[in-house]
Amino acid sequence: MAAELLEGNAAIAEAAIRAGCEAFYGYPITPQTEVLEHFSKRMPELGRVFLQAESEVASINMVYGAASAGARVMSSSSSPGISLMQEGLSYIACSEVPAVLVNIMRGGPGLGNVQPSQADYFQATKMAGHGDYHMIVLAPSTVQEAIDHVVLAFDLAEKYRTIAMVVADGAIGQMMEPAELPPMRPVRRFEDRPEWALTGAKGRDPNVITSLYLGAENLEAVNIRLQEKLARIKAEEVRWKEYDTDDADLLLVAFGTVGRVCQTVVREARAKGLKVGLLRPITLWPYPEARLHELAGRVKGVFTVEMNAGQMLEDVRLAVEGQCPVGFYGRMGGVIPLPDEILPKLEEFARELGVEGAGDGAAHAEDADA
Repeated sequence: MAAELLEGNAAIAEAAIRAGCEAFYGYPITPQTEVLEHFSKRMPELGRVFLQAESEVASINMVYGAASAGARVMSSSSSPGISLMQEGLSYIACSEVPAVLVNIMRGGPGLGNVQPSQADYFQATKMAGHGDYHMIVLAPSTVQEAIDHVVLAFDLAEKYRTIAMVVADGAIGQMMEPAELPPMRPVRRFEDRPEWALTGAKGRDPNVITSLYLGAENLEAVNIRLQEKLARIKAEEVRWKEYDTDDADLLLVAFGTVGRVCQTVVREARAKGLKVGLLRPITLWPYPEARLHELAGRVKGVFTVEMNAGQMLEDVRLAVEGQCPVGFYGRMGGVIPLPDEILPKLEEFARELGVEGAGDGAAHAEDADA
């Protein structure tokens, strides 16, 4: 299909529809409301289920119910709304039913503002509800990637019977870019739903889907099975992209919108003689720690850039394991860091490490004055 100019939020919703999404339950919150609006128009047209719930708490429990029936189902929200879903997400994870969730992140903490942010990294990768579990977390940097990742999220959720989350920020949700939508997949027939689903027990033993396991040994057995599944996901589903890492002296690490910005930083740094590469994680969980560890052993320093106070920075340090210094630059409250502010911070970091091509900060300042 030919590319067309698409808004990020609408493209996300249409991608889910074309991936065979049968039901959407959600609640409006800026800057992701256009996701809900697109579903509200398209799903009834196609004879599928759309319901604006009374709250995010209600919507995630509706997702839980539809997922238990074997339906392809999703919800979307933005940061405070995702916080309200945490209990339901934990129930879904323990019950091992597939579900897709989209978070168009906004500034926080609290109600914050509606500007783009990456301050939900911890929420998505470390504390998406209580208990020992992780969601698969995908982080697009363009509208096209957002489309592709939504389709992938449905496939991964069903493959592993787990939650797959797509985390983007308000910039990706609100921007318009040329992108290509996938072909329409057929909605799965009721009789083709998986064997574990709650489709009625006529002629078979009843299925039981629950997250309640009385007795420590029973619940431990469930947790062991979940950990084995998470280990398979870590072994098979790590994704990332690299730019100019073959000869890099310094490695930038950034995801989503900031990863996109840092591609420009790499070009500008190299034009000034500083050999910089970029690792952009696509899966925030599982994190590309092995590849980052390998690259850290070849460079003189790793520099992390985020739209938060340094959340992914913790995973970067764990992956680097002290092989080289780790620097950081972040903006908060919905501010997007731009190349003309990132590059001077990177050059300062390079000078501290004595990296060739970093130049002399004082000399540059004198030249500017002249």
